[in-house]
Amino acid sequence: MYTVRDALPGDAEKLLEIYGWYVENTAITFEYDVPGVEEFRERISKTLEKYPYLVLEEDGRIEGFAYAGCLKARRAYDPSVEVSIYVRQEKRRRGAGKALYEALEERLRAQGVVNIYACISYAETEDEYLTNDSMRFHQHMGYRLAGKFTRCGVKFGRWYSVIWMEKIIGDREGH
Repeated sequence: MYTVRDALPGDAEKLLEIYGWYVENTAITFEYDVPGVEEFRERISKTLEKYPYLVLEEDGRIEGFAYAGCLKARRAYDPSVEVSIYVRQEKRRRGAGKALYEALEERLRAQGVVNIYACISYAETEDEYLTNDSMRFHQHMGYRLAGKFTRCGVKFGRWYSVIWMEKIIGDREGH
């Protein structure tokens, strides 16, 4: 059974065990170098100043994390956030991502967030560095395609596109 809790800056090393694999082996993140523990700790702390940052545990072991962040730094964007999620490879397709996103959406609704956006690496032709499983996961979670930047990033000597997906979780009438 999964447990979802707030992340702590002290979780940085364990979260990097998950994230580092994606940096080094996939084009899911366009980051080239695994950040250091201190830098990752600072990222967590900065996010927690305004947004939820959640970890998922099973039997006391961190198996994934998800967080929200600023979509754009202008007040008009306040009802909108960008979200990210990373789950250990062996926990994919076992409900971990769904549990994280459901908890994250609950927190965001409580904060008055209406629109959530995910920026997702997209392979025109799937390869060993990038499948389109993230897009399919987001579709399963109720997101819809909002836009595409074609071949905008290079990793492992290959061009990849980025898609933006959105989900409306609140009432737009009150804003």
